[in-house]
Amino acid sequence: MAMLPPKNALLGHGVGALALALAFLMPAGRASAATASTATAPIVVELFTSEGCSSCPPADALLRFLDAKQPLEGAQFIVMEEHVDYWDGDKWRDRFSSHEFTVRQTDYTQRLHVAEPYTPEMVVDGAYEFTGNDRAHAAAAFEKAHAMPLVPVRVSSVKVENGKLNVHIETDAVTEKADVFAALAIDHADTQVQGGENAGNHLEHVAILKNLSKVGRADKGRPFAKDVTIGLHSLSGPARLIVFLQEPGQGKILGAALEHFQP
Repeated sequence: MAMLPPKNALLGHGVGALALALAFLMPAGRASAATASTATAPIVVELFTSEGCSSCPPADALLRFLDAKQPLEGAQFIVMEEHVDYWDGDKWRDRFSSHEFTVRQTDYTQRLHVAEPYTPEMVVDGAYEFTGNDRAHAAAAFEKAHAMPLVPVRVSSVKVENGKLNVHIETDAVTEKADVFAALAIDHADTQVQGGENAGNHLEHVAILKNLSKVGRADKGRPFAKDVTIGLHSLSGPARLIVFLQEPGQGKILGAALEHFQP
């Protein structure tokens, strides 16, 4: 059973304010281990956000920072911006919002013992949650995530035909049974907000989730392999496919992969 090494064996020095916060949390000697392996370990970061929430833009900015700067050597931040719909109202409706993502956040709320859904909320590897604009708590969550071993996930044969995305997904043998998810996301977008709490602000977004589908189930102790066809749901412009393994009941994320494509 081939496994990626624990993420904490891959930590590099990093850059920027977030990396400085992480550095203060690292045990001595951890950074030097980065030279031992060239593997890249994914960290899946989900941000539940809304264009109707005035506290969300700093969290949106943190997500963009993780995506653009990739501040930890040997780690790959795979980000997903999930816009909930409970902020929508007469003054402003978030054009990216979906009740599907509100339901996903509510499921996390119950499993992670959070009092109620809120924005902005980040969830790391399906296991750790915190206020999405709190960099200190983000640093602590990423440190914990680095200790989690992962199952390698590979995506190949990516082809766009007749409004559909065809891909081949495979993994190494999984440590626990897991659901296999495929997510489609807009690469980037921006909005000039005309109403609501963010009226007059120009907002920037990255990896805006449009569709999330369960495409299979991986059995414990066995690899997974499948050809998958996904409808593109009117996607246009640069897009992303994010494939991840998640324990049933929306538990821990056990592995992930990211592919950029053009619809």
